[in-house]
Amino acid sequence: MPFLFFNTRYLIFMLPALLLVLFAQWKISATYRKYSEIRNAQGLTGADVARVLMRNEGLDYVGVEVIPGNLTDHYDPRTKTMRLSQGSSQAPSVAAMAVVAHELGHAQQDKQGYFWLQLRSGIVGVANVGSNFGIILVFIGLMLGGASAGAGGGFGWSLAWVGVLLMGGAVIFSLVTLPVELNASARARDMLARNGLVTAQEAQSVSSMLNAAALTYIAAAAQAVMQLLYFVTLLSGGSRRR
Repeated sequence: MPFLFFNTRYLIFMLPALLLVLFAQWKISATYRKYSEIRNAQGLTGADVARVLMRNEGLDYVGVEVIPGNLTDHYDPRTKTMRLSQGSSQAPSVAAMAVVAHELGHAQQDKQGYFWLQLRSGIVGVANVGSNFGIILVFIGLMLGGASAGAGGGFGWSLAWVGVLLMGGAVIFSLVTLPVELNASARARDMLARNGLVTAQEAQSVSSMLNAAALTYIAAAAQAVMQLLYFVTLLSGGSRRR
C-alpha cells in the first residue's frame, strides 16, 4: 500500500532529521556531563545562583522547586515557578549555573511579556492535541482512504487532512519554541555576566552548555517540520490518485 509509514520516501524525508536529533541528544548529554564535573570559581550551587539572580534581577517572587533527575529543569509561567533538577540545584558546577540562569531567562521573559513566550503559552493546548491525536487521525484516514472507494475513501482522506492540520499546530509550537529558548539563553549569559558570577573562561563554558541545549530544540523543530512535509506530500499524491 502506498501510504505505509516506513518506506523509502519516509527515510528520505526523516533520516537527516532523525540523525540530527540523535546527535543533539548526544551533544547535550556529553556537554552537561563535562561541565557538571567542573566546579565554578565561586563555588556556588545552582540554588545559590538562583538566589543571587532572583534578588538582583527583580525575580524574587519566582517560586523554586526541586524535582528528580538531570536536565529536567523548566520554568512554568502559569505558576511563576522554576523547577530545578537535583543536579542543577545542589551542584556547584558550571553546568548548574548555565541551567539555572537559562530558566530564570524564561522568568524574565514572562515578567516583561516577551511576545514569543506569550504566543507559545497560548498555543500549548493546540500543540498537545496535535501531538497526541494528529498522527492517529492521519493513520486512520490513510487506512480508510487507501482501503475504501467512493464516499468512504473520500472521508478517509479528509480525516487524514484534519490530522495533518492538527500536526501543523504542533509544528508551529516547535518553531515558536526556538526564539523563546534562544532568547532565554542570551538573557542567561547577560545575567551571569552582569552579576559577576562567571569568569571569562566560565562564560565560554556556559555558552557551550547553552548552545548544546539550543541544538536539541533546533533538531526537534526540524524533525517536526520534515514529518509534516512527508505526510503533506503523501496525502497530496493520494488525493490526486483518487
